[in-house]
Amino acid sequence: MSKAGYSAAVGAAVALVGATPKTVLAVIAPASFGIDLLGYEIGFDGVTATDKAVLVEIVKYTADGTGTAGTVVQNYGRTITAGFTTKYNYSAEPTGGVVLSRKSLTPIGGLIIERFPEGQTFDCAVSELIGLRLTAPTNAVNANPTMFFERC
Repeated sequence: MSKAGYSAAVGAAVALVGATPKTVLAVIAPASFGIDLLGYEIGFDGVTATDKAVLVEIVKYTADGTGTAGTVVQNYGRTITAGFTTKYNYSAEPTGGVVLSRKSLTPIGGLIIERFPEGQTFDCAVSELIGLRLTAPTNAVNANPTMFFERC
């Protein structure tokens, strides 16, 4: 069976504020199918050697918050109406969050490119969302994330 794959990226770098968790990018599933997160990328623009590691979390939420509307791009597969929406730079956090994965990454020009093996992807149900939440302990840096996903 042929699948269709999508990506969503922030429209502009998202500024992190020290010790404040922030959902920097999320994909929202429509009422007809869920999201299968295949991977993500995050780049930071920090330059200060004393900056502490940023906590990177993949979070599944049950209710959306307030963020800037973004664009979902179809990368491969048959062209279909996707139904996904995306937001970035949340000012009011989504709610009902469950952390699926967490790791630390240096913000000093740090870059992570993570693709999940088949059968080890993260997914969410219809009308839920999956997002990247970042927490910079003391430093103010900018993040540029992209998420890659399919329908499930």
